[in-house]
Amino acid sequence: MKLFKSVAAIALSFTMVMGLAACGGGDTPAEDSTGETPSGEVKTYKIATDTTFAPFEFEDENGNFVGIDIDILEAIAQDQGFEVDLQVLGFSAALQAVEAGQADGMIAGMSITEERKERYDFSEPYYDSAVVMAVSATNEDIKSYEDLAGKKVAVKVGTEGYAFADSIKEEYGFEMVVFDDSNGMYQDVTVGNSVACFEDYPVIAYGIQQGLPLKLNEKQEAGNSYGFAVAKGKNAELLQKFNDGFANIKENGKYQEIVDSYTK
Repeated sequence: MKLFKSVAAIALSFTMVMGLAACGGGDTPAEDSTGETPSGEVKTYKIATDTTFAPFEFEDENGNFVGIDIDILEAIAQDQGFEVDLQVLGFSAALQAVEAGQADGMIAGMSITEERKERYDFSEPYYDSAVVMAVSATNEDIKSYEDLAGKKVAVKVGTEGYAFADSIKEEYGFEMVVFDDSNGMYQDVTVGNSVACFEDYPVIAYGIQQGLPLKLNEKQEAGNSYGFAVAKGKNAELLQKFNDGFANIKENGKYQEIVDSYTK
């Protein structure tokens, strides 16, 4: 059974997100204990995700959308007997799609925060992250946070890197330049517009491993945990399936196999 029915084209604005056909909440037929609807069809959920947040979600050299998040979602779908219609929208658009009922859930390296808990219900944490500063591979001037004074620092909206940079920008006197995608943030540093960026450690470490011309500061900051999200008070059934499936793939070793395939 093919569990990922389709991958939607990348949407760049909320207007495009709102144009997607909605399937969330109670619009789909009820299913029985086997995960099938009364008509015998396997239930399908629309799941929104980011465009580029390797190694959690990205397009490989063959044009396939892959990553830790994608593989975890597929393994859970297989374990729980449902299908996924993957909506590749970008982080901000994915958030909006879930809130507007245009997507049933979201997985996109999304940190579980108290502020987000007011608008979303989260699964059990499926990954614990850390934050690190990176500079251009040729930069010998920026070695500590103190060296950022009076300079620009690139961050991606919605990430732990953004939250950490925002928490120290006044103390160290730098200006934040905000991007919607990781590639734009990295490019801003490599061309010298920003002197550094803050990013989730596994994401940027993977990028450097793949040839990104940046280097890491040795200091790492504690980050939050990532979670699968649904709109507040909606899709409790899907959330429970994610939690149950995640528990199963951790127990049988599939989860660690997925993580190790991207980080070792």
